[in-house]
Amino acid sequence: MAKSKGEKVLAENRKARHDYFIEEGFEAGIELVGTEVKSIRNGRANLKDSYAEVRNGEIFVRNMHISPYEQGNIFNVDPLRDRKLLLHKSEIYRLAALSAQDGYTLVPLSLYLKNGRVKLNLGVAKGKKNYDKRDAMLEKAHKRDIEREMKEKYR
Repeated sequence: MAKSKGEKVLAENRKARHDYFIEEGFEAGIELVGTEVKSIRNGRANLKDSYAEVRNGEIFVRNMHISPYEQGNIFNVDPLRDRKLLLHKSEIYRLAALSAQDGYTLVPLSLYLKNGRVKLNLGVAKGKKNYDKRDAMLEKAHKRDIEREMKEKYR
């Protein structure tokens, strides 16, 4: 995950962690044009409802919205275009095999800067059922209540 020195999170897909069990994560480079990088650095990227798919031995991110750069004039591109991910061939084969399994998909989790380069954290995810989501929300509420009680008790 993007937490160490030299890394800055630019966009995060919080809904993915709510809707999916994240089995494994991969760091991937992403092929962008200059105005897209400037727009991402300004915080104008949205990973909600985006996913990745394997086509012809390459991985592409679909439905990732990057707003056009305001000073970009003719160099701006389509905000929802498919963007190629840069991974090693062995990682692509592994991700293709994992995503081919029933119920698994590839979901972008976060977009961040690492040493001046835009990276994407790609997760292998399995969908949650509605009862799993409710259980997670109840567990979160219980933890919050316990923390509140502990804080009041030990003031």
